[in-house]
Amino acid sequence: MSVLNIILHLSILLLALTQGHSIAYSNQANDKVIKLGMSAALSGPAKNIGQQLHQGSSIYFKKINAAGGINGAKVKLLLADDSYEPKHTVNNIRYFIYKEKVDALFGVMGTPTIHATMPLLTQSKTLLLMPFSGARFLHEKSPSNVFNLRASYDDEATEQIKYLVEELKHKKIGIFLQADEFGLYVESGLRKALAKYNLEPVKVTRYQRNSNSTEQALNNLKASGATAICLVGTYQPLAEFINSAQSNNYNPDYTSVSFSASRHLFEKVNANASIMVTEIVPNPMSCDSEFCAEFIKDMQDNAIFSPSRLHFEGYINAMAFSKAARKCQLPLQKKCLLHELNTLALNDPLIKKLFFNSNTKRNVYRSNYLNK
Repeated sequence: MSVLNIILHLSILLLALTQGHSIAYSNQANDKVIKLGMSAALSGPAKNIGQQLHQGSSIYFKKINAAGGINGAKVKLLLADDSYEPKHTVNNIRYFIYKEKVDALFGVMGTPTIHATMPLLTQSKTLLLMPFSGARFLHEKSPSNVFNLRASYDDEATEQIKYLVEELKHKKIGIFLQADEFGLYVESGLRKALAKYNLEPVKVTRYQRNSNSTEQALNNLKASGATAICLVGTYQPLAEFINSAQSNNYNPDYTSVSFSASRHLFEKVNANASIMVTEIVPNPMSCDSEFCAEFIKDMQDNAIFSPSRLHFEGYINAMAFSKAARKCQLPLQKKCLLHELNTLALNDPLIKKLFFNSNTKRNVYRSNYLNK
């Protein structure tokens, strides 16, 4: 084992131990263990996203394991920090596939990070289940080894532009986005949505991933006369942008996609601002489903008394995986698991309620921040 792999191996073990999870390592096939690999930001400016997604999933799997597992097999959710940087994600995924020999990758976080791993996933034919990204390459003509639940960024962009143009009557709309694949895919969706109203962005500005460099972008958007801005990024730089705009007497209306983690964005905004964030799961604290009540109880039993939509999405992902995996024999076969997941999306009443509207299109929900 190389020095790099030893370090990564120890890092994953340390992360699991500090979060109260045990990891089973084995070099031989064991049909009583289902191994899933999750690479996510556990450090850096997007860490709350990765941490809460993982918490939601691991709490559900913990409950499943306590009840005997899936057809007698315990689920082991292996976790590795990539700090939301693609090069780290590639290393993590390679380790999961070739050293840990996971049954599937699960809940991997981020468009640029996932995009960087696609050649590796294609070559190894490893399953990528419930990725935390709405990028088009994971949805339209999706690879045969990928399964999605969440709506696409195109779906979210359509809802945002409808809100800005039809409801708020804006015509001068700018875009502030992360300068990578995430930004490019959302920008494309926003441009398509604007074109339906014979509009295009009055200005597009960019910032570097994992940075808070917003000053030049803010000056350019203010000079453009944009009365509304579509934000594309993580919660920390977006909050910095909104707060700086307020201090510069610039008060456009804002929208943002679900990846921004609305709760954390709203917590960091200290300006009078109007912000609408598109979401792909309902607010678990206000929905009327028995499943939401079950989720809240499980979170409280694990000392999480104010769970977020991120917790909820991770929890739902684990539920969907568990339901589908129960329909397959052990050891899990990729063909069976994908078939059962797709069947679940089409036929399961709870999944349909959470993710699909009456027209079989994906649900897009909203969160609003109004002039705190």
